[in-house]
Amino acid sequence: MIDTTALSAALRTKAVDLATQRILVTNFRDTAQEPDLSEPANCQGFGRIRHFRRHGTPGWPTNPLPIDPATVALGLPATDLLDAQVFQNAACNWRCWYCYVPFALLAANPAHSAWLDADSLLDLYVDQPNPPAVIDLTGGQPDLVPEWIPWMMRTLTNRSLAGRVYLWSDDNLSNDYFWRYLSDDDIALVASYRNYGKVACFKGFDSASFAFNTKAAPELFDQQFDLFARHVDLGVDCYAYATFTALTSSGINDAIARFVDRLQAIAEYLPLRTIPLEITVYSTLQPRLRSMHQLAMKNQWRAIEAWNAELDRRFTASERATPVTDVALLRDLPS
Repeated sequence: MIDTTALSAALRTKAVDLATQRILVTNFRDTAQEPDLSEPANCQGFGRIRHFRRHGTPGWPTNPLPIDPATVALGLPATDLLDAQVFQNAACNWRCWYCYVPFALLAANPAHSAWLDADSLLDLYVDQPNPPAVIDLTGGQPDLVPEWIPWMMRTLTNRSLAGRVYLWSDDNLSNDYFWRYLSDDDIALVASYRNYGKVACFKGFDSASFAFNTKAAPELFDQQFDLFARHVDLGVDCYAYATFTALTSSGINDAIARFVDRLQAIAEYLPLRTIPLEITVYSTLQPRLRSMHQLAMKNQWRAIEAWNAELDRRFTASERATPVTDVALLRDLPS
């Protein structure tokens, strides 16, 4: 089992250079991840274009993230397909078995990464033909180096790009580094930055599925909700993913109901800002797959049935049809 505290601290020292404001960024060329890219790596190998699609496997919930937040913020036409420029930090403190990133690229490996600051990343971005209007800071675990987000925000502003680029970042809800290492000014900037959205992923629907998915201690499942609530309290435009792979489907209806309870304890309508992610097989995942993982992917379909039933039970058809960007994050439930 991963010692999340120790590994987080060790990786942070390898993944950020505070003196020069540089991040260790993955270079995709000649890596095991490269064959899974839908088009060749760009930005001299340090970037990739991700095509976000609203519709996936028939029967699975649609995914409006970050399509709707980005198009609404930038005043773009509605769409079901959105391209984003992805930059990937080279460190992650968990090892989710279904991760599309090879584990070798999550260990701050200098053989497949380099030190880049926000200006260098934006130089690479603007030098591309027709760069997408969305920049996605992913990983890895970007919140091991939370400075990355305000550094990018300030640089976008300084280069007069803040009004034309939507910034999106991921978080696996594994640590409190956002509050531990950012200054008050940094936190205020993230909370007030107009064209920014944050998505955090709940890795399972209970402590057992969480531990199975992440290889982290099961008690850290509860921490995810506390950390998400702190971001909501700041006023950050927050969204959530959830992965529902599990070793067993026994008791899954009750487990999903309790999971939705936990989301609503943060904000009444948070389940309507939470998008379950279907786990599918990429080439990087093939060597890790065992029979238990095949079973877990089957069980996620049983979980999604329970999830859909809970949303139907708790929310009206009109509420469920509300665009994700219009779903209010109300911390205090109405009396």
